[in-house]
Amino acid sequence: MNQRKSSPKVIGGKVQRKNNWSRTPSYYNSEQPSPVIDRKRPGPGFRHLLKQKDILEFIAILPHWPELCRGLNAIVLAPGDWTRFGYHVRGVVHICAWDKDLWITLSPEGYEQEQFFLKKLGVPCEKCDEEFVCKFTEATARAHQLLATLLHELGHHHDRITTRSQSSASRGESYAEEYAKTYTEQIWTRYLDTFGFLGV
Repeated sequence: MNQRKSSPKVIGGKVQRKNNWSRTPSYYNSEQPSPVIDRKRPGPGFRHLLKQKDILEFIAILPHWPELCRGLNAIVLAPGDWTRFGYHVRGVVHICAWDKDLWITLSPEGYEQEQFFLKKLGVPCEKCDEEFVCKFTEATARAHQLLATLLHELGHHHDRITTRSQSSASRGESYAEEYAKTYTEQIWTRYLDTFGFLGV
């Protein structure tokens, strides 16, 4: 029979849990030798279009990847979120799972923000009342996740690691948006060579 190394304190007849002040190491709080690619459950109404091999093939075509991945602990295929395509926290970028139905609806503001990528990927869009229905296919949705979302979140990461303090992404959304657009133009031909044409 296993014996306790020490007994927890008893207060008022109830056993109390011992204090454990050290956090379990993870890519959120511990530096990784190279970025981890993690895949979470997509959640109800969503699905993952990307696999680990897609991420690996994509980062293989990125110029300056050894510099860009400095301080990057993980790329996470995260649960879906109706309000965002992805997000960034210090050292970790997240790509949210895609809507199961593929087609998505954008507000006028969201449509305006996505114009560059919708046109680049050849996504047909129709205005319906005050919103825009964007008719993605698996290929164009996958391309959007890699080119628009992953590059955008990597833009936030690049913003952080190139600031003097390296503590926050201080230049904000406009920096990440331009970063994704510029990088997409640089690697567009390599993207098509690697992942195939988008059927447009």
